[in-house]
Amino acid sequence: MVPSLECFSGWQLALYPTAFEAGGSFVSRGRASPGGGVRGAAADPVRSRAEAARRARGKVRRYCAANRLNRLGTLTYRGEGCHDARQVRTDLGLFFLDLRAALGGKPLPYVWVPELHKTGHGFHAHFAVGRYVKQSLLQDVWAHGWVSIKLLGDLPVGSTARDEARRAAGYLSKYVAKTFQHDGADGGPAIDGRHRYDLAQGFQPSVERLTATSFEHLRAEASARLGSTPVREWYSWQIDDWQGPAALWFQWA
Repeated sequence: MVPSLECFSGWQLALYPTAFEAGGSFVSRGRASPGGGVRGAAADPVRSRAEAARRARGKVRRYCAANRLNRLGTLTYRGEGCHDARQVRTDLGLFFLDLRAALGGKPLPYVWVPELHKTGHGFHAHFAVGRYVKQSLLQDVWAHGWVSIKLLGDLPVGSTARDEARRAAGYLSKYVAKTFQHDGADGGPAIDGRHRYDLAQGFQPSVERLTATSFEHLRAEASARLGSTPVREWYSWQIDDWQGPAALWFQWA
């Protein structure tokens, strides 16, 4: 039984078994931060935005890995392009509804992220899906311009669909981070709130909450549940200027 964080002082970990990833921090009794925020971030807009971008990148990464979204595509507008983030969201929503219908109507996990053209053309959108789709079908469904898509298969021998999905997530995460840099202050179109990225509902990876009195025990328990040791590990005490509670992150093959 996991103790209530209100009376627990020690390490907590959010384990995502289908994404083979986990992240956590040290919590002091009565000072738990279930949202994973950093104290003081709200008072510093730059720091707050960086923290929000970090959380968004993590959500996209875990979603891609859990659903094996290993095909990366781009949707481009023709002509003068689109300069309205709300319109992009509407167009992308209809695109994936029509794509789902064209593929037989079954639920389809996907992620998409907008990006501003450097040339002043407005927005285009990057997306990831986890199944083969003919480019001609995508072109038929996307009525606003052009489509490109590719399988991210140029990985070392022995790589899995999850490895490919993590590569796709890496690209999308960079674009997600960029969306937090566009607030319209420079006169260009703003990207804010729910327009920064979107994903199909119903496919979010499940999470298990673990607690332990030491991070070694936490790592061991999570590894036992996944049947292997992490292939990547990160600890906040490796960062000289880290602010906030001690934190850690693991990823398994």
